[in-house]
Amino acid sequence: MELKKGLYHFLAILTVTIWGATFVSTKILINNGLSPNEIFFYRFLIAYAGIWFVSPRRLFADNWRDELMMACAGLFGGSLYFLTENTALGITQASNVSFLLCGTPILTTVLIKLFFKGEKIGRMVYIGSSVALAGVAMVVFDGATTLRISPLGDFLTLAAALSWGFYNIFIRKLESRYDTVLISRKVFFYGLVTILPTFIYNPPHPAVLLSSGTAVWFSLLFLAVMASLVCFVLWNLVIKHIGVVKSSNYLYLNPVITCITSAIVLGEKITPVAVTGALCIMAGVWLSSRPRK
Repeated sequence: MELKKGLYHFLAILTVTIWGATFVSTKILINNGLSPNEIFFYRFLIAYAGIWFVSPRRLFADNWRDELMMACAGLFGGSLYFLTENTALGITQASNVSFLLCGTPILTTVLIKLFFKGEKIGRMVYIGSSVALAGVAMVVFDGATTLRISPLGDFLTLAAALSWGFYNIFIRKLESRYDTVLISRKVFFYGLVTILPTFIYNPPHPAVLLSSGTAVWFSLLFLAVMASLVCFVLWNLVIKHIGVVKSSNYLYLNPVITCITSAIVLGEKITPVAVTGALCIMAGVWLSSRPRK
């Protein structure tokens, strides 16, 4: 049993590692003229087409309430999350976005306490979260002399963090009654549906994508196949087996992965402060993941 639990913890780390590396791919697509809503639409469209090969063929949930929850999961974990996050990146500092998004595990814990009254959360979760968040601050703000407050950008970032928290709640409510792959397919579908209204004021430009080079297509396929199709299924599976709170705490590793990826791909320097912060994050995640006594 412990070995099986360990597998799901490994899958959580693997998923977060892939998500942490998406920064570079998204940046390549934006630099080549693709808008945030267009990037989201293409990656979810490819993921949705791909998941049909392995998904159960049923079209609807058992009842309209469950179907509505799946639609909400697609909205909060798909279109709303990515729109608020990417829009915030264009308004406020990237360091602000990285730091505030790491408040997602804390917000998720609060939501779990609100929506699941019988849920017991151990003291080590709070201690581990505090240690990890301190580490995140070291990694994100390393070398920054000032923290610039951007009310709109920071608000959108917090909205993104809260949106992902609600996504986890909906998955938690659905995972005991539905197949993980089916839930992921519905999330992709409703994510696509809810992003469509944004094309009224910011229409897609498929000609830009069609005329793009190998780097753009590779980045898009990485986002669609690995970061969306594979990772959403794995994340929903992880939530099912180790719980929302423990799985969410692995999101603290995102800045560490982004830092390492940026150093390898973009040649950015890793400083002693960043290394210390990374160690704090890993220690905090380990504390949060320990079995409650």
